Amino acid sequence: MYRIVGLIRGGRVGAGVAVFVFFALTAAGLGRSHASRLPQEKEAAGVSASDALLLNGFRHLEAASVSDAIEQLTGKKMYMSHRMRPLFPSKFAGFALTVQLKKETNHDPDALKGMLAAIDQGAPDSVYVMVVEDGADIAGIGGLMGTAMSARSFSGAVIDGGVRDVSYLQKIGFPVFALGIVPSTSVGHYRFAGANIPVLCDGIAVSPADIVVADGDGVVVVPRSEAARVLALAQELDYKEHSMYGTIEKLKSIEEAVAKFGRL
Repeated sequence: MYRIVGLIRGGRVGAGVAVFVFFALTAAGLGRSHASRLPQEKEAAGVSASDALLLNGFRHLEAASVSDAIEQLTGKKMYMSHRMRPLFPSKFAGFALTVQLKKETNHDPDALKGMLAAIDQGAPDSVYVMVVEDGADIAGIGGLMGTAMSARSFSGAVIDGGVRDVSYLQKIGFPVFALGIVPSTSVGHYRFAGANIPVLCDGIAVSPADIVVADGDGVVVVPRSEAARVLALAQELDYKEHSMYGTIEKLKSIEEAVAKFGRL
């Protein structure tokens, strides 16, 4: 998909053809291997067909369009700050599986047991949303946890804290957004404080099963109750934006394109 967007922006194909190809590929459901499963397969794995179609729609949208749609419909800003960045270029969407860690020095070998259980009980298409209290310099995820999430077909992880073992996470291609890269551990310094509970991740409210959309522009959280109408508007905004590239190149005017499509 990024190649098609590049062709559109680079003017190497006609605007009409480019937009047609872009959305034809979108409809075909191209993406990560586990993201492209049919709705029937998703339902067999515990995800309803309607949820699978909804999530597939968000996977093919830009985070910026989703953010704009939420703000237009609800008046709320549901995107995380510039601090939340990917380890490598990534694009994903999934249902939030939330985890909270509280700061506490301890020698309890079971202090983080619930954190691991949450991963092992997580469903495919989950996005692991972890909040590490005052944890910008504490790794909330590393190679072992990332491997487990990848094996369970999680969509990705968003960590309000640090990340480590980055070379291995890059090797297996598991996408992680975090506040920074650090070599530290949470073991002995934190205690599990709950899973599948409402949390504030980088200042944004995230509830279990909310839809998390992430790409090179950042991370956006879609409240589950608003997901259907946000998707519809975001698809309209996305379509208009990609249609505008060719128009701008042809007319050599962004003002005329904005007047025609009503999108900026």
